[in-house]
Amino acid sequence: MEAVSVESLSPLIQQADQWSEIVLLVPLLVGLEAVLSADNAIALAAISRRLHDQARQRQALNLGLLLALVFRMGLIALARWVLEFWPLQLLASAYLLWLCGRHLLGQDEEAEDEIPEASVAAVSAQGAIPTVHPLPGHPSHGHPHHGASLASIVATLALTDLAFSMDSVAAAVAVTDRLPLVMAGGVIGIIALRLTAELFLRWLEIFPHLETAGYLAVGLVGLRLLLRLVLPALELPEWLLLLLVASLFAWGFSIRGEAPVLPEQGDGGEA
Repeated sequence: MEAVSVESLSPLIQQADQWSEIVLLVPLLVGLEAVLSADNAIALAAISRRLHDQARQRQALNLGLLLALVFRMGLIALARWVLEFWPLQLLASAYLLWLCGRHLLGQDEEAEDEIPEASVAAVSAQGAIPTVHPLPGHPSHGHPHHGASLASIVATLALTDLAFSMDSVAAAVAVTDRLPLVMAGGVIGIIALRLTAELFLRWLEIFPHLETAGYLAVGLVGLRLLLRLVLPALELPEWLLLLLVASLFAWGFSIRGEAPVLPEQGDGGEA
């Protein structure tokens, strides 16, 4: 009788173990996402800032991160294959290094964002992302980025997050092989990324070095991905990367400028 009772309770015991594992793993995955996405957030904020209009910046972040969520779920679902497919990691590394180098070399001052046209076309084809050009008198008219379209910024945001996700997904898969848990952590990470990116948007207007610090962090992650491919035996400690990112953030926040006076949301937005 006792043996029968124990057997009948086995599924409940196993289920309790699974729930206890979930309770322990979810905060850990969320913590990993938060730590590994800090540099991602500032990079996305710097990219969306090129639109020079708060409403369009928020729209770009919303659409870009929605598309990034789709990409990230696909990356998680194919994580075992993707993390062993070196050409994709090389492409992600090259893309991040290109973003960083373009900013540091001043090529960001060109009117158009040079991202793969196929990516922009795929996003624009849905008809949900119009290409908007500022009129004379608009705050962004005459600015170096005045030719950047909303579609190009959205595609850049999604592709940048996908490249950054190589790190966070690799870390999450190393913690657990439970796909639903990793996906839950990814969704929470995207939500946190959206909130922190908007916070960084405000800080970018106040701290003049912060944008360059963000792009340097982008280059740092790209360099790390490249080192993993070229020197797989070389294991850089996580604390070293965190220390370098923290140093970049400290430099980014080292000089404070005057906060710009922004117009109210409803004032002349359509004028």
